[in-house]
Amino acid sequence: MTPSFDDFVAAQVTPLLRYATVLTCDPHLAQDVVQEVLLRAQQRWDRISRVDLPAAYVKRMVTNEFLSWRRRREAKNVALSTDTLEHISPAVPDTSHHYDEREAMLQRISQLPRKQRAAIVLRYYEHYDDAEIAKTLGCAEGTVRSHISRALATLRLDYSPEPAAAGLRLQEGLS
Repeated sequence: MTPSFDDFVAAQVTPLLRYATVLTCDPHLAQDVVQEVLLRAQQRWDRISRVDLPAAYVKRMVTNEFLSWRRRREAKNVALSTDTLEHISPAVPDTSHHYDEREAMLQRISQLPRKQRAAIVLRYYEHYDDAEIAKTLGCAEGTVRSHISRALATLRLDYSPEPAAAGLRLQEGLS
């Protein structure tokens, strides 16, 4: 028995919003993207509900909508805080307790080109392999590896640990 569209939305809207928020680095744009996708999905629900994994199909629709978003504002720095994600739904407890590092990483990810950002999010947030990412982005697996390699190189280049934090870690090691 296939779920009704209302049941599907009730179960999937929170994961879709969290995914879109990480992907877009803008909670308002994420809401717009998910809303557009759900409107289209509702119109095609008879067909979508018959695929093997409707949630994966709709998630791909979110990815495609993000990649082709035409009303996107001019590129600018958008700080994505953990409070924004917790507002959408309670976050899974972060055992690393490195919220500042997490926020800094999200800020660096938000500066990547869209396809590189999508590849990074699909790999490290959604745990997709190269074949799944290639299918989602509509490109070759080699292109996926290239996007991820370039994105990681950029993220490593932009990474500079805080001197104060490094000094604190050194002091803790000496104690």
